[in-house]
Amino acid sequence: MSELKDRLRADLTASMKARDSLRSGTLRMVLTAITNAEVAGKEAKELTDDDVIGVLTSEAKKRREASEAFDAGNRPELAAKEREESAIIAEYLPAQLGEDEIREIVTAAIESTGSAGAGMKAMGAVMGVVQPQVKGRADGGTVAAEVKRQLGA
Repeated sequence: MSELKDRLRADLTASMKARDSLRSGTLRMVLTAITNAEVAGKEAKELTDDDVIGVLTSEAKKRREASEAFDAGNRPELAAKEREESAIIAEYLPAQLGEDEIREIVTAAIESTGSAGAGMKAMGAVMGVVQPQVKGRADGGTVAAEVKRQLGA
């Protein structure tokens, strides 16, 4: 059983007792997404903590994109709600990497794959090395942009 999933359930119970409707609703939504991931496919499976982090990352990204869309649509109250939900989800994610840390990981990956100066042809090889190191701790778009920048694209 995933420790993170147990923590989410315990926190849901606590937030329900505290009558914190925003936190309760957000945690319910996240737990539903986790359950959906568990029963997706041909066989039901128990998610590991890494799998749960993947689901949480996906849910946080959805909230971030929704808040941007609501801002663009001049709906600040809905954008604020999405940001609050995203902040609640972020509490359960590992600490996010800073730009300097991402830059160092990408530089090391380029050196280890011997991709310096290879251009965009090396993008897949470099991302293959970088992704496992940053999974759940950095946005994929940010990492890809840094890889492109360092490969000279």
